[in-house]
Amino acid sequence: METIRSFQQKDRDSVRNLCLVNADNPKSKRQQNFILYTYCDYYIECEPENCFVAVNENDEVAGYIYCAENYAEYQKRFNEIFLPKVKALGYFKWKASLASYRLHAKYAAEYPAHLHIDILESYQRKGLGSKLVDTLKTHLAAKGIGGLMLTVGGSNELGINFYKKYGFTELEKGFGDVAMGIKLN
Repeated sequence: METIRSFQQKDRDSVRNLCLVNADNPKSKRQQNFILYTYCDYYIECEPENCFVAVNENDEVAGYIYCAENYAEYQKRFNEIFLPKVKALGYFKWKASLASYRLHAKYAAEYPAHLHIDILESYQRKGLGSKLVDTLKTHLAAKGIGGLMLTVGGSNELGINFYKKYGFTELEKGFGDVAMGIKLN
């Protein structure tokens, strides 16, 4: 049985590995660095209080979820800390990231919470994604937060269907990304 708990520093390597596995293990070091810093390290290094893991009975990480409750505050921190580092990596995709922020900002009043989630495929099949999302929805709704959103790559049909399965609806396509949201009350 999986347990959801707060992220601990001992989970760092497992979370980084999970992030790379779900990103199809990019071959080049440059791609790996970009993916890790973009989708993983910022969260676990800069906002560990907003990170949770699902662990199996052996306390091994099977899933990872990050949720910022206020997108506007998150965006400010992310832009100040993240963008300079990504630009320093010399990777062009930071422009796409800016486009994603614009999409989020458009819906931030209605869907203020921001989500990132990674789950090992074998645990996805066991319904861990649903458990993680349901736990998070209950937690946010109890705090009076009305909506949760994320962006997923427009060409990532698997990812889009993954979130639709858990009750997210497509809000808008734009800039190569799809904004998806779920109402909490």
